[in-house]
Amino acid sequence: MKWKTRLGAGVTALAAALGIVSAPAATAAPATVLAAPDISLANVKAHLNQLQAIADNNGGTRSPRGGGYAASVSYVENLLKNAGYTTTRQTCTGCIGQTQNLIAEWPQGDASQVIMLGAHLDSVSAGPGINDNGSGSASILEVALTLARTNPAMAKRVRFGWWADEESGLVGSKYYVNNLPSTERTKIKTYLNFDMIGSKNWGYFVYDDVASIKAVFDEYFTSIGIPTEGDTEGDGRSDHASFKSAGIPVGGLATGAGYIKSSAQAQKWGGTAGSAFDNCYHRACDTIANIPDVPLEKNSDAIAYALWKLAVGTPQGNDFSVTLNPASGTVQPGQSLQVAVSTATTSGSAQSIALSASGLPAGATASFSPATVQSGGSSTLTITTSASTPTGSFPITVTADGANADHTATFSLGVGSSSCAPVTNSTRLNIPDYPASAVSSTVNVAGCARNASGTTKVEVHITHTYRGDLVLDLVAPDGTAYRMKNSNSDSADNIDTTYTVNASTEAANGNWQLRLRDVGPADTGYLSSWTLTV
Repeated sequence: MKWKTRLGAGVTALAAALGIVSAPAATAAPATVLAAPDISLANVKAHLNQLQAIADNNGGTRSPRGGGYAASVSYVENLLKNAGYTTTRQTCTGCIGQTQNLIAEWPQGDASQVIMLGAHLDSVSAGPGINDNGSGSASILEVALTLARTNPAMAKRVRFGWWADEESGLVGSKYYVNNLPSTERTKIKTYLNFDMIGSKNWGYFVYDDVASIKAVFDEYFTSIGIPTEGDTEGDGRSDHASFKSAGIPVGGLATGAGYIKSSAQAQKWGGTAGSAFDNCYHRACDTIANIPDVPLEKNSDAIAYALWKLAVGTPQGNDFSVTLNPASGTVQPGQSLQVAVSTATTSGSAQSIALSASGLPAGATASFSPATVQSGGSSTLTITTSASTPTGSFPITVTADGANADHTATFSLGVGSSSCAPVTNSTRLNIPDYPASAVSSTVNVAGCARNASGTTKVEVHITHTYRGDLVLDLVAPDGTAYRMKNSNSDSADNIDTTYTVNASTEAANGNWQLRLRDVGPADTGYLSSWTLTV
């Protein structure tokens, strides 16, 4: 666990208590949940013994400043690969020694709904870090291996992360989250963090950032007669903070670090009042001898309970998927657009699906035609804005409520400003190469927003009195130029043409330019341009 002043943790806890800090709700658990298996304490301790041996062989530490951290990554990765996990090493360029995060994913379950578990794998330089944080790292490793051995049907995708350089300021987990594309961030429905779960003078602390996630852990501890408390000491101090700052719901467990156990806590959990939960915190004595069996076993089983509750379940016999095409679009206030909603039966038989939309900006409405389909069928979503609809970007959630399952898809709605209204532009330009001549042109752009089919029609009319070689180019945001029409070089001529931008195949989002150009013997380059926002 990264060091932080007690005052800072208290301020964070006070803010949460006053309702200043809010967090999104966790994804609901599958309707049918298999009982979680018992996690082998002997196996967890075997992993800790290996981490201790790695530290012993690397100057007594698993810090990224030496070879201990890299050896720890190799140990964990080899076990996961052999168990069937897809593993990835991510080099953290901002971490000490550019150490690596280790990511492992179990290749089953809905990849659009990820439950992620994580623990930092590094220690401080002062010691081997067997509680901080070999305990969290070893426990989620054994939970991951147990998942592979039991191989249950998965309702959601499960991903594990072992983070680099947490002790320098959560550097590894921040790097991971900051480098996730936004579409990948939204797939992570819950992140669970485990940092110090085997403290010698232990307590049972449950992260209270999201009540529904805390309730899952509390449900387990209640079933075995153990009361819990919220984890104020760990607020903002471990890797869950990196995910929370990105809007991802978080939860987790801890048994205490340098804070002092109160008399009330000692009465509740046993142990020594007036002493730190872990008096070897960030010290050389944080060795295998610093880990008691009881909290390590109870917390490991609690981790498995939460994972099975949130991600493991017996799949429904009938299921379906829902997709939107296009997945994004832009309108002007007062305009409307249409989106194709497609469903497919992914298992079992077709089922009735009721469609609805939420997240619409003020003044906008959504309608489906039809509003109810059988899986395998399709519908058309029409989003209509009003003149008062505010400009900006709005994620619209389309919910497909089936008889046996529910699924959602997101449409990114852009409501443009007046700068994207139909454009009429007139100009008169002198051409330096031909002082006696000039170009008088008018460009009319009809409708700069995408229409229902994902296209934009550009109508261009240019009248000029210049005797020369004029062309009109339409230049895409990526710099690709489309030649629309050449003029006659022998006499005054008109350019009167229509070009349709196919937004679905030409990456039309951005600023297109209409450019008039002299390509005669003394080419002066582009004479004028008009910007078209799509």
